[in-house]
Amino acid sequence: MENTVLLQEMKYVLETERLRLREFTTEDTEFIVELFNSPGWLKFIGDRKVKTTQQARHYLENGPIKSYSRNNYGLYLVEKKDDGAPVGMCGILKRESLDHPDIGFAFLPQHNGKGFAFEVASALIAYAREKLGITRLAAITVPGNERSIRLLEKIGLTYQKRFKFPNSTEELLLYLN
Repeated sequence: MENTVLLQEMKYVLETERLRLREFTTEDTEFIVELFNSPGWLKFIGDRKVKTTQQARHYLENGPIKSYSRNNYGLYLVEKKDDGAPVGMCGILKRESLDHPDIGFAFLPQHNGKGFAFEVASALIAYAREKLGITRLAAITVPGNERSIRLLEKIGLTYQKRFKFPNSTEELLLYLN
């Protein structure tokens, strides 16, 4: 009975052939801890100091969940349709220091190389345009993240320039569609 209630509370955003994108809930804390501490996340996104389920809950409540009500979009959990297993996150962020909302994604290492990121990011771009009226999306990545760079180009974004966020020394690459 509990599972039925929980499923009814989940808000699905879009569906692809193999995946579903849904809003995060505070029940997703264990997944967040696993993803945020995976090798790829730590190397290319950085240590966000989310090591416990309590820290993950704080991140979810003050990040994605707050963004859903504030912006009508945010980062979403990517799950496989066949078994509901969470494989990553993909979504749209609004950062004050960027002129356009940006698409972001990250996947658990065991799900890399299966085409999941391309499948869901492509669908998300169409969703942003058709349902949210967002016609221009940005993306950022670190210079050494070749997988992300290839994916950004494959989904139609073009390299614009190197830049740094205010109060940061990290150089990033900016892409736009």
